[in-house]
Amino acid sequence: MSANIDATDERIIRILQEDSRKAFVDIANEIGLSESAVRRRVKNLVESGIIKRFTLELGASDKTSAITLISVSSTADTSAVSSRLMKLPGIEVVYEITGQYDIATIIAAPAIAEINKCIDDIRKIEGVSDTNTVIILKTMK
Repeated sequence: MSANIDATDERIIRILQEDSRKAFVDIANEIGLSESAVRRRVKNLVESGIIKRFTLELGASDKTSAITLISVSSTADTSAVSSRLMKLPGIEVVYEITGQYDIATIIAAPAIAEINKCIDDIRKIEGVSDTNTVIILKTMK
């Protein structure tokens, strides 16, 4: 990843983080550049690897989410456990973290029953020694 970005690139990135579908012409008007300059800058950010992908985030109305903290036994490879976690249905994100737990995951499913199933599957992974799950009640952005 190149660190050769300027304040204008940072503004474009912030705008795209809020709405990755925002038209280049609208971004250009917002920051005082031409549409072609914005297009070129975004292309350069993608080619340099600073922007890895544009994603879609679904509304939370039809899903339940949870955070599961996971302890990995001292004899297990944390990265191997993380790789297995990523293959489970319902796991949205896996973070390797510091502190009392080794891994944090975000789980999303249509209902609590599917969250419970995912937690059961997590506990069956070799190397997982403990879990602690909290259900997300409300998300604010």
